[in-house]
Amino acid sequence: MARKIDPEQGRAAVLAWCADPNVGRAMRAMAVRFSLQELELQAPGRSVEVRVPPYGAVQVIEGPTHRRGTPPNVVELSPDSWLKLVVGDLAWDAAEEAGQVSASGSRADLSPYLPLLRRP
Repeated sequence: MARKIDPEQGRAAVLAWCADPNVGRAMRAMAVRFSLQELELQAPGRSVEVRVPPYGAVQVIEGPTHRRGTPPNVVELSPDSWLKLVVGDLAWDAAEEAGQVSASGSRADLSPYLPLLRRP
């Protein structure tokens, strides 16, 4: 991620989303990007690519490093599904069962790192 979001502003964006999931595009984008930034801090590495289109993608979790082409371990989900996981409104297993997350590869399990922030 090229631009780093101030933690205070990022947490405020996540809290705004918690208060109203229909927040504007800019606030939702900041909440997603901040939470991806937090995931990078808590799960450093480059073996799993986490994609939350259209707002961002990061590579996380230690292991074999991915450099080119399609990564072997990919997690992709919608912004709202991602934010629900981030604040603990949705469990990883439930998200997979409901088809709210697409996860491929042996390392594509983010459950040890979620939730990142608890809903107030």
